[in-house]
Amino acid sequence: MKIRKPTIRDIRSIVVLIAGCALMALGISLFLVPNKIAAGGVTGLATIIHYWTSWPVGLVSLAINVPLFLVGLRLVGSSFGLRTLLATVVLSLFIDLFAVITPITDDLLLAALAGGAMMGVGLGLVFRQDSTTGGTDLAARIIHKSISHISIAQVLLVIDVLVVITAAFSFHSYELALYAVVTLVVTTRIIDNVTLGINFAKAAHIISIKPDEVAQKLLKELDRGITGLEGRGLYTGNRKELLVCVLKSREVPRLKRIVRDIDPEAFVYLTDVREVFGEGFQAYE
Repeated sequence: MKIRKPTIRDIRSIVVLIAGCALMALGISLFLVPNKIAAGGVTGLATIIHYWTSWPVGLVSLAINVPLFLVGLRLVGSSFGLRTLLATVVLSLFIDLFAVITPITDDLLLAALAGGAMMGVGLGLVFRQDSTTGGTDLAARIIHKSISHISIAQVLLVIDVLVVITAAFSFHSYELALYAVVTLVVTTRIIDNVTLGINFAKAAHIISIKPDEVAQKLLKELDRGITGLEGRGLYTGNRKELLVCVLKSREVPRLKRIVRDIDPEAFVYLTDVREVFGEGFQAYE
């Protein structure tokens, strides 16, 4: 079998994946573990075990992840599986490597926010390389295959909740459990921003009795592409044309002015758009 040579894109993807793992490990080792914040997942469980046994968090994480990886390999495919294995091993090594660094703070709120933010950015970078760090993601896929009526997201939520509850009893502190929830919320929010992008735009949907005039004016002044869709008002039964235009947020006031000047009775609604690719916006990666 012919082995494909790695491309520049492949190498860049691996570098970004490793950087993501490093950021995650810094968040875990400098903020979460020293403050007993077990924010769900395998690393949260490993944090609990660490305080029971003094075993290194990274080593415990790896010990939990390896059997999950072996069982779940068939589910995720070889290419995805290899990247996941790499991320799992690298993350575990970095966690124990960074554990020798003196923790930055013992303020629980600051630790929860900073640790969650670094976890979110790191995981987001890993996800963008079509990979995961193993752990509960693989566990959720395995469970979902056996109990298909429960979604992967629901399984992940249950696992995280169980880890947080276990931490509350293990550390005899409901306060720490609440800070773990804060970390989870911050992590999830930032993962969305990293994976979906923060290149926000707006999609304008315009229904006007003067669609051609509106379209020509928008094309001339905003230099944005416009798509016309045929539709029918179900209340009146009249045929109408729906104009759709994707534009940057700062261009919305100009669009509203243009439409108002041509057709004050036009119906306009705006929706948020994430990660717009193509002419006038960001290039494809």
